[in-house]
Amino acid sequence: MVYKHIVYDKEDELAIITFNRPEVRNALNYLAIDEALDAARKAEADEAVRVLILTGAGDKAFISGADIGELQQRNTLTELGERSGRRRVLANLLETMPKPTIAAINGFAVGVGLEIAMACTLRIAVDTARFGLPEINLGIMPGNGGTQRLPRLVGKGRAMEMILTGELIDAAEAYRIGLVNQVVPLAELMEHARQLARKLTSKSPLALKMAKDAINTGLNLSLAEGIRYEQKNFAILCGSEDKREGVAAFLEKRSPNFQGR
Repeated sequence: MVYKHIVYDKEDELAIITFNRPEVRNALNYLAIDEALDAARKAEADEAVRVLILTGAGDKAFISGADIGELQQRNTLTELGERSGRRRVLANLLETMPKPTIAAINGFAVGVGLEIAMACTLRIAVDTARFGLPEINLGIMPGNGGTQRLPRLVGKGRAMEMILTGELIDAAEAYRIGLVNQVVPLAELMEHARQLARKLTSKSPLALKMAKDAINTGLNLSLAEGIRYEQKNFAILCGSEDKREGVAAFLEKRSPNFQGR
């Protein structure tokens, strides 16, 4: 696929998807969704890629929301459901793919933009970023996982307030409530994202996969069921080549050479 509204780059073990519609603050139209989904699947399938970073072009927005013009043109449940479904597929892929995903949030992350960011494994934001789910102001509600992922990240009460008022919060508040992991100046955003990504690439790919899976799956289970699921993944890792390499490297006081097996 030739991309028109995103840019896909590879840097050694990192892949980077840049939403590239700065003239409309990277509003997510249907073509951009399909392109981002194609690129994310490419990164997932590429054995050389260990971490996927998502960011936006320019210095104003990560994704400022859905393309309202396209939303206005589709009024039937069938039309809206079909296209909204593609956004949900993208968010679910970012959340569940075995490789860590990092949202490098360079400005507004609003509506579906925040939903995409929340689906990522980790989030780094610039200090001028703004966050919110303002769909209530359009007579609708979040429809791409926002009502489910936000309370899991920040708690029910804070999520209720953000979703029912539709108000935006700044980066400092997003960090305070646990919505983002780091806040950095704009000039340092991508360097911090790369540093975090490379810290992850130094770990066992298999251990990252199993740990991410245990957290995501366990959130939908009781505590006892979650612990049992964790133990299953732990047992798998204990029989892996990466575990043997990690222990040997520790004892030999050297850096491990993990192979994901």
